[in-house]
Amino acid sequence: MIRYVLLIAFVVFSGITQAAVKIQHWQTISGSKVLFVENHDLPIMDIAVNFPAGSARDTKQKAGLAGVTRYMMALGAGGMNEEQITNAFADIGAVLGGELDADRAAFKLRTLTSEQQKALQTFNTILHKPDFPDAVLQREKQRIIAGLKEDETKPDSIANKAFMRALYGEHPYALDEDGEVDTITALKREDLQSFYQQYYSAKSAVIALIGDMTEQQAHEITEQISASLPQTEAVGKLPEVTLPTAAVEQKTPHPASQAHILIGQPGIKRGDPDYFPLYVGNYILGGGGFVSRLTEEVREKRGLVYSVYSYFVPMAQPGPFEIGLQTKKEQATDALKLVNETVAKFIKNGITEKELKAAKDNITGGFPLRLDSNSKILDYLNVIGFYGLSYTYLDEFNKSIEQVTAAQIKDAFNRRIKPENFVTVVVGAQ
Repeated sequence: MIRYVLLIAFVVFSGITQAAVKIQHWQTISGSKVLFVENHDLPIMDIAVNFPAGSARDTKQKAGLAGVTRYMMALGAGGMNEEQITNAFADIGAVLGGELDADRAAFKLRTLTSEQQKALQTFNTILHKPDFPDAVLQREKQRIIAGLKEDETKPDSIANKAFMRALYGEHPYALDEDGEVDTITALKREDLQSFYQQYYSAKSAVIALIGDMTEQQAHEITEQISASLPQTEAVGKLPEVTLPTAAVEQKTPHPASQAHILIGQPGIKRGDPDYFPLYVGNYILGGGGFVSRLTEEVREKRGLVYSVYSYFVPMAQPGPFEIGLQTKKEQATDALKLVNETVAKFIKNGITEKELKAAKDNITGGFPLRLDSNSKILDYLNVIGFYGLSYTYLDEFNKSIEQVTAAQIKDAFNRRIKPENFVTVVVGAQ
């Protein structure tokens, strides 16, 4: 049944996305923030609960704790083992999901409205009563350690970890969300219990809901979720990020035939006033695939790479502005030089009106496809709620894009992006 419902979701939402997304919002008695979009076109409800419990809440000594805690919560709760939890959802066609990044840990639930009571019962058990069974923890630690050891041989993993460490230094954004072999080995059940109590607080939770329920039902569901979460104090802000004041370059030998290159600096926070000029500008620089400057200069004209990209990752503190490419080892120096020249020229000279119009048309034209399902809208609700963005963000997105000028893009890139202070990591250097 649920498979059939999901198949028709796109058809239904192709009409919905032409209208405004009405976001209702409130706070639960226990202090959780709630965002809700009511829609009865499909007999489905989607729920997500977000916590400031990402990997940036780890310490060097316990790197990986946030990820292990979130993962283990679904492997034993309220006396149910992982098989019983899996079967409880599978028997009613419900789907449990979630995610973890540096800022947040999240749990998601999709269920038919007719099965919501059973689905929510198991979902709330996971959120409220994680058991963190020690035998399962020991098993999962071994699995994670095996994965970490394998990653130590992969050039892309080596490059990503080295890049974040060089970019963020002592800031917790430098920590790998998977942890390190020694830190995972040392984790104990008590560490997970303590982390849960501190970071899965009702006062810090952001609950997002969309689908076939009334506002009254949404109030009842969110009160049930919020009331039994740890009633500890709200989690504080992450420390400020320090921007690099000089260039850093790291080269690491590797037997792979290709060199993996990452270049960049800390970029912007969520809600930054320069977000839209930088977003549109980056589409032209390296975010627009085959129509971007970097692809044209480095791939099409010179044939030095198969692909090259750039992007911003806005976070609670400035997330990375990253340029990435892979190339033959013997071409690495030339490719790196050309990338830096292209970025410098872009910042100095700005963009053309033709490039600006093409970027705007592509971004605004594709935006409805980002809202063509419950799950996609839910992801936006999560971001809007967690980072405190405007509740009209979705309605105003295309207008904000259209208002960006070439002069604003040039100004924002000149103020915010400093190639002279870039961090450069090359894995597979000759």
